[in-house]
Amino acid sequence: MYTSTFGLALAALPGVFAATLDVAVGAGGKLAFDPQYVNAAPGDIINFVFHPKNHTVTQSSFDQPCVPVSGGFDSGFQPVAAETSELPNYQVNVSDTNPIWIYCQQNGHCGQGMVFAINAPADPSPKSFKAFQELAISINGTSTSTTTTATETDTFVTPPPPHWQTATATVVAESSTWTTTYSSYDGTPPPTPAPQPADHKIIVGVDGQLAYGPANITAAIGDTVTFEFHPKNHTVTQSSFLNPCQPLAETSTTGAVGFKSGFKPVSADDTNFPQFQITINDTAPIWGYCGQTGHCAAGMVFAINAVESGPNNFAAFVEIAKRFKANDTSNSGASGTPTGAGTGTGSPTPTSGAVLGSAFSYTAAWAVGVVAMMFSLL
Repeated sequence: MYTSTFGLALAALPGVFAATLDVAVGAGGKLAFDPQYVNAAPGDIINFVFHPKNHTVTQSSFDQPCVPVSGGFDSGFQPVAAETSELPNYQVNVSDTNPIWIYCQQNGHCGQGMVFAINAPADPSPKSFKAFQELAISINGTSTSTTTTATETDTFVTPPPPHWQTATATVVAESSTWTTTYSSYDGTPPPTPAPQPADHKIIVGVDGQLAYGPANITAAIGDTVTFEFHPKNHTVTQSSFLNPCQPLAETSTTGAVGFKSGFKPVSADDTNFPQFQITINDTAPIWGYCGQTGHCAAGMVFAINAVESGPNNFAAFVEIAKRFKANDTSNSGASGTPTGAGTGTGSPTPTSGAVLGSAFSYTAAWAVGVVAMMFSLL
């Protein structure tokens, strides 16, 4: 009885003493994780809290610090406006004591040393955190190979998230006048319906290419957009500006679902092409992509009413899509869980989410009670 009870007490200890460790991502405007590394036990949770700007928590490997590891976790981009008070977070569950290497996937950030490690060996190990960070900077930072030419340098910088606000306007159409409230940001046209609603046709897979034709159009309220699917197998899926290759329903913080055609297989000898139609009911930009594997990252995206005069234009949307990496959370040693973040389109989109504060103090207190109770049974 003594042995079995004591064994149960010891077996319960790892779960009982599991801790939540908070890590700030980009706090104070710095390109850094704070702290830069932690030591964690199996069962612990690493809670990454995203501060203003736009960062990721992406698993990599020691030898390739700035390249996503196959099957690793990835938070995706987490845009946070400067005035945001409720910061989004992303959690990684630690399942063993092996080192876990992490970086920010935003263009140029890893090369400036924005990396993180869990259970990295201590100095002077050749695989310490310091060695990992130095390798990231040497491979992707200012000390890149001398064979790199100016034309090979990627200077693209992801634009900030659209700053939405709610606007009210008086609309006059023919003999009617009314007041409406709509989503707006700089460059968005007023919510005036078209005098004669028009239908805009977009070919999906135009000329056998991974493209929509045309890919960037302007449509008025009341207009319809008809997508016509040509040979191969494509989709029309609504997304958001900063998450081009993910369904809007997965990234929206406002509950927006977005439209989705599903896959439309079309053979080469088909003459009756399937169609998918949407109706425009707002002047806010609409972003979308093809959900077929690899197509979005190849630039198969489209936009309706993109504001070309600002940074959140169609060309920038295409560039962000081409930098998309598939998100697979299966991995030995750790797994990641988004607990709030993202952006939507068609309505005001303040970044949202809640930081789950460290549960260690509560857990530890409860643990003392459990252990005391078990020892009282001995």
